[in-house]
Amino acid sequence: MQSPIFAYNEQQTQERWSLQNKQMLRVALEGHDDVLARKGTMVAYQGLVEFDAEFQSNQQSRARAQTGEGLDLMRCHGQGTVYLANLKQHVHIMEVDQDGLTVDSSYVLAMDSSLHHEVIAVDSLYGISGSGKYQLNISGRGKVALMTSGMPLLLQVTPDKYVNCDADAIVAWSTSLRVQMQAQTHSSGVWRRRGSTGEGWELSFMGTGHALVQPSELLPPQNAQIGSGLAAQYGMGQQGARGQNQGNVWS
Repeated sequence: MQSPIFAYNEQQTQERWSLQNKQMLRVALEGHDDVLARKGTMVAYQGLVEFDAEFQSNQQSRARAQTGEGLDLMRCHGQGTVYLANLKQHVHIMEVDQDGLTVDSSYVLAMDSSLHHEVIAVDSLYGISGSGKYQLNISGRGKVALMTSGMPLLLQVTPDKYVNCDADAIVAWSTSLRVQMQAQTHSSGVWRRRGSTGEGWELSFMGTGHALVQPSELLPPQNAQIGSGLAAQYGMGQQGARGQNQGNVWS
């Protein structure tokens, strides 16, 4: 049997984490160092691999209920190889070190089980209730696989070059960065887009680190749910700038 499809054979590598292609993650399991993956993202596996629902602590469940931010995970363990993908999203492997990574949970495909994650709140410049954004702070040492709608842009932030990103296009950033939500308008018009430009809330990053943005707005890769009502009209949908700002850190 002959076909051009044989060009898509399994990629051979000694790396534990690797990309089978731009839209599929390959993770080798060796009986230790389990992998936590988004529920329902396994597309294939080889060997003796088991999948169990990951337990959520009371604090994690409470933070999820209060903020809408959190991860629905399954634990992949055993001996073999597992392939993960979600809605043809582009997959990117990142190494998390002592600096930490802050990310929108919608764009997390998988992570090492050794990593810790907690929900944090990003304050708005105006301190207005209803104008904040919740994210996940991932810390420890290990790898995490992120998803983007299309090929992303990684922007470097330095003390003399800060970066502003659309709140609905930002995927992740270095936890060491100082970040604040803002809108280029006066407070009385904070709920309006900037004139007729269609632009609304943005995140301003300062310090030293990186910010990752995707070429898409309000297109979450998981469940593909877009916010509705007034919040969505102003770039503050379910996966954009969320409609609560209580200034809390959930752990």
